Amino acid sequence: MIIGDLNALPQAGLPAALRCILDRVDTSLNALQQRADGRWQPEGVAWFCNIGSSLTQPENLRHTEYHRGWADIQVILSGEELIHAGCLSAASPSDEERKPDLFITPGAPDCVTIKLRAGNFAVFLPGEPHQALCALRQPAEVRKAVFKIPRSLLEA
Repeated sequence: MIIGDLNALPQAGLPAALRCILDRVDTSLNALQQRADGRWQPEGVAWFCNIGSSLTQPENLRHTEYHRGWADIQVILSGEELIHAGCLSAASPSDEERKPDLFITPGAPDCVTIKLRAGNFAVFLPGEPHQALCALRQPAEVRKAVFKIPRSLLEA
């Protein structure tokens, strides 16, 4: 897991492949905030981005997930949320694969909590459990850009 802010990319210590994605003009905070909701994939790249709004919920109503083949970069465009993230793998053979490469697990061991606001981002590498869209105090709308990065880009 890596956390940072789009306006301070050098401080995040991102791997080169991720830094190249977030350092683009069309992935600046302003550019992402102006982009319409939906899936966006620039021509000629292996990654894509889903942009949209969601309602945060109490922690006990949110699932914990992880991915095996993809990394997530979750960028807050407006609003705020808490994300609980595990420092250790939570993978188990009994985990439910709800969608391709979206595994639901009962919880994350050694959990940390991250509070994210507009411009902040969190990177979850393959296998890292995360429980996103948790409400700070009460449910509220948050708009996010979620980049999906294939594992192969991280291994290059």
